[in-house]
Amino acid sequence: MRELRGIAASPGTAFAPAYLFVDDYNASIPSYSIASQDVEAEYARFAAAVATAKEEVAALRDRALAEAGADQAAIFEAHLMMIDDPEVAQNVRDGLGASLLNVESVVFAIEQKMIDQLSSSQDAYIQERVSDVHDVVRRILGHLLGRERLSLADLDRDVIIVAKDILPSDMVGMARDRIKGLAMEAGGRTSHAAILARAFRIPAVLGIGPFTADVKPGAPLVIDGDRGALVVDPDETALKKERAAQNLQMLKEKEYAGIRDIPAATKDGARVFLKANIEVPEEVDAVVEQAADGIGLFRSEFLFLGGHIPGEEAQFNAYRKVVESMAGKPVTIRTLDIGGDKVLPELGAQDEKNPLLGWRAIRFCLSKTEIFRTQLRAILRASAFGDVNIMFPMISTLEELIKARGILEEAQWECRSRGYQVRVPIRAGIMIEVPSAALCSDILSKSADFFSIGTNDLTQYTMAVDRGNEKVAYLHDPFNPAVLRLIKTTIDAARSAGIEVSLCGEMAADPYAALLLVGMGMRVLSMSAVSIPKVKSFLLAHTLEEAESIAESVMGMTSSSQVTTFIANRFSL
Repeated sequence: MRELRGIAASPGTAFAPAYLFVDDYNASIPSYSIASQDVEAEYARFAAAVATAKEEVAALRDRALAEAGADQAAIFEAHLMMIDDPEVAQNVRDGLGASLLNVESVVFAIEQKMIDQLSSSQDAYIQERVSDVHDVVRRILGHLLGRERLSLADLDRDVIIVAKDILPSDMVGMARDRIKGLAMEAGGRTSHAAILARAFRIPAVLGIGPFTADVKPGAPLVIDGDRGALVVDPDETALKKERAAQNLQMLKEKEYAGIRDIPAATKDGARVFLKANIEVPEEVDAVVEQAADGIGLFRSEFLFLGGHIPGEEAQFNAYRKVVESMAGKPVTIRTLDIGGDKVLPELGAQDEKNPLLGWRAIRFCLSKTEIFRTQLRAILRASAFGDVNIMFPMISTLEELIKARGILEEAQWECRSRGYQVRVPIRAGIMIEVPSAALCSDILSKSADFFSIGTNDLTQYTMAVDRGNEKVAYLHDPFNPAVLRLIKTTIDAARSAGIEVSLCGEMAADPYAALLLVGMGMRVLSMSAVSIPKVKSFLLAHTLEEAESIAESVMGMTSSSQVTTFIANRFSL
């Protein structure tokens, strides 16, 4: 028995035999010389393959729309845009003339260059767009080479798919009632494979790393999408755990279904609003399904991570789609948080010695005002279709907030002068992510309409710890007294000023932390949509008096270990 660990991309557990889905088409791309007079004929072959591929992807888009929804269909709209990209077509034509090699070889070389560019990014979202390039190019090459694509549509038994990567088109066409889980070497939570797995309710563990060569076809597997674990050749103990997890999950789902439409609150009726965090529009279906009280954090940089700067219309359409899907519930859109670990040369962002302490988020936007105003206009236009809030990330000083609001006013004037309807007034708040903002939250509250505490970064900056560095990961703990005091300071400042304060870091998804935060005075929590039912269930089982008692005890403690031990003992963990 072996247990492999990866990224928990889609929740749930399953037991089934392995089905190896490995397509090594890259290994057999022919390469041969052509004469200069053959260039146009080779390009004509490419154009014909593109036309056929375009028809197939359009059909996949229509199927995704019918079976999974508009947001999943948008994946294939992006593929159609890639297929129609005139720059790619010109690169193929130029490559044929320069290399005098067959078109398959030229297309493959262009794909490798695109993949190298995406893979070299430090941002996970950009890296995960590699699968989209693979999907489109593999389809075109398949037609050029006369090859049939491997298919997951005709499976006649229950399986767990084992693959290096699974492309979106493979997932839309697969026999989903037979696929009990996905285990992949590549991918992360924002990859399209993960998004579709969550939409189709298939447990998925991605980003495991090289392992497919060591799994035999038909080998028994246990997949745990909650823990991010894959067990190969499980023993009886592992199988018992999986069966117990399945039974527990069924009981939880029944419980969660029963409380779906009940407002989140403590046992004695203190209302708590549970909102969702999303990174891409495709996630909004899960938000609606969980009856979230709104979207507390829409990380808008997803639109900028495709290798180009989106125009105002593209941004407006994406924001509008999410806003309309929420049917009047509030949507808080965070403005562009680029830089740091999201370096995009197209935006002028550059590598820095200390990127997380450098030119990122609001600092970047205040120096790239045209990009900033364009995004603000797109958000303002979307506000005409629902309840939209604007949130500025990584505010460190009052001066930054004043400048940001000034540019927002300019964008509002530009929208009105162009005849666009916008929501007036629109609420503009800030992320509390750095200690200076928390310590001066009473000052900032006079110029901000609301606060949202980002505990992931607040913990990182408070503890001076790189959360991606395993050697010091032990310091990245939101239960540290220093972090808890900054959270409490921010809550108190917001309440004194009469403005809303929420928390949108991973801490909110922990039911025990959620109860503690409610006891500290927090009434709005934002988390991944899948976490909402368990947090709601936990809050409904405990009183506000109990929450306040826990908070009072915890705020007097001197170490994170003391806090976690107290919580473990309190709830018999």
